Amino acid sequence: MSLTPDEVIQLPLNGHCACGHSWGEVPVDQYFARQVHDLPEPRLHVTEYQVEVKTCPCCAGQYQADFPTHVPGQVQYGPRVYALTVYLNTAHFIPLERTAEILGSMYGAKPSDGTLTSVLERCYNTLEGFESQLKTALINQSVLHTDETGCKVSGKNHWIHVVSSAKLVYYGFQVGRGKEAIQEMNILTHYSGYLVHDFWRPYLDLPAKHVFCNAHLLREYRNIAERHGQLWALELRSALQEVYHQHQAGTLTLEGKNTFYTRFNELVKEGLLENPEKIKVLGAGGTYKKGIAKQSKGRNLALRCQKHRLEMLSFLEDPMVPFDNNLAEQNIRMVCIKRKVSGGFRTVFGGEIFCRIRSYIATLKKQGLRVWDGLVSLFEGDVLMPDFSC
Repeated sequence: MSLTPDEVIQLPLNGHCACGHSWGEVPVDQYFARQVHDLPEPRLHVTEYQVEVKTCPCCAGQYQADFPTHVPGQVQYGPRVYALTVYLNTAHFIPLERTAEILGSMYGAKPSDGTLTSVLERCYNTLEGFESQLKTALINQSVLHTDETGCKVSGKNHWIHVVSSAKLVYYGFQVGRGKEAIQEMNILTHYSGYLVHDFWRPYLDLPAKHVFCNAHLLREYRNIAERHGQLWALELRSALQEVYHQHQAGTLTLEGKNTFYTRFNELVKEGLLENPEKIKVLGAGGTYKKGIAKQSKGRNLALRCQKHRLEMLSFLEDPMVPFDNNLAEQNIRMVCIKRKVSGGFRTVFGGEIFCRIRSYIATLKKQGLRVWDGLVSLFEGDVLMPDFSC
């Protein structure tokens, strides 16, 4: 119950006691209370600014006071209307038309698509400094997670990349998925800490210390075991799960870790033996076909385990290295929800606007700051900034 209710309604005890005495003549002993927590009646709060106009008695010159800078026109919406627009559209993925409909239904004010678009653009421009500081802060992190997912712009495929730490999130909108897109984001190309990802090939050319997501690896082991009947993959999956749980519980000894490493190497060798290398075959003209002979999924997985054991198992050696890439996957899931709720974007610039604002919203949430306060601050001229030193 609230200690400071906005309104208190006292209900008198009327009538008479069973003995016939009137309750109106009896003082109150105490009050019992019940509370109703409800929303106030939604309506726009209209503030009118009136500037003084005066005429000089000496020279007859007429002068007026200045209107506040945030009141540039005859009539305009205020910071909270703008913040609610951005909150509905970018935090909850409601399309512009439905956003206007909600505002009209609740407050009797239905902004046009053009007004809503200009609000988002204004928000995007205001957050330019935030994004610059965010990129610098991410480059200085010890551990980063990254992932990407597709999105549509007028029916054509584009990509949204996420780079995040425990307290910071950056979304980048790019035409492509590979090396050029990573370079344009201008974060990972300067990063030298631990980078957790799901073995997307362009990431391997970056200067970071690579960490592969073991959640993906566990799924691959199960797929090879169930679809192709390869027991080495099933045993390796069980061994990895067991050593991870021991590591998490703090019961993993040095001997136990070394035993796991030995078993890991043995099972990988079994995988290579069970999936022998395929060689090129002669074509009809007696010449080999171009390119490299395609290997089985089981062999490719075993080769990756053999070549990148350090990147897969570094969580056992350094306590700051995570086991999986769930942090980035959780961040990218919001983009997938946006895609399901309201589809893609009309323009590339619309995608860029969404990503910058979404970076701000996600970072505030990670740091326990109120998203609403942050969005209002964008239109009041004093932007609420997150902590970039964490």
